[in-house]
Amino acid sequence: MQFKLFGHLFNVNRLWCFITLAAFLILIKLSYWQWQRAAEKTEQLQQLAVLQQQGAISASQLFNLVSAEADGVLVEDAGRWLAPYVWLLDNKIVEGRVGYDVLIPVQFQATAPALLVNLGWVAAPSSRQSLPEITIPAEVSVSGLVRTKLGGVLLGQNLEGNTYPMRMQQVDITALQQQLPVPLYAAVIYQQAPSRFIPHYKAVVLPPEKHRGYAVQWLGLAIAVLGVALAASLQLEKKHE
Repeated sequence: MQFKLFGHLFNVNRLWCFITLAAFLILIKLSYWQWQRAAEKTEQLQQLAVLQQQGAISASQLFNLVSAEADGVLVEDAGRWLAPYVWLLDNKIVEGRVGYDVLIPVQFQATAPALLVNLGWVAAPSSRQSLPEITIPAEVSVSGLVRTKLGGVLLGQNLEGNTYPMRMQQVDITALQQQLPVPLYAAVIYQQAPSRFIPHYKAVVLPPEKHRGYAVQWLGLAIAVLGVALAASLQLEKKHE
């Protein structure tokens, strides 16, 4: 297989050409995907900034919003912890230490649904067989960010044990609802106010700049693959002259 480029005639093995083009296209696709992720993260940050500028709302106002409108709003209110329910979200690392996120259901009005509140992080005991001792006040002041897009990948069993606090691997509103005596609103409030736990939630983990940097790296690799293939083909051609 021959082709002419920049005045040079290249002889290229068909299999080699196919592998090179396949690698080039894969790298270009990865670069484009990272660039799209950067655009999505930029849009998310802009939406969150607009919602936060509007100020915090109460829990009763939150219940009047549809899921898409509720995602990203700030809530400030005080409610009652539905004892004894405490769930410990496993495998959370803060400052290099392994621990749990502490989640509890809070009811802000007697007839209203409960809201799941992530109070923040607590360190895990040295033994996997033990759970941290958790103390929750009967009345809870909530000031945090609402997220309705929970997602996540579950590997293995989700809820472990039959007493509280209960270890869990992933927030599953349907599974938690089955344990509660009242309806559970499909969202999590991530507490931001200082407390006995450590708030650490970030709405956007990787900023758009990181994704753009990865996009440039993948693009550079794609160009390098073509460059190396052409250079190798040119050297091979010179040897045959």
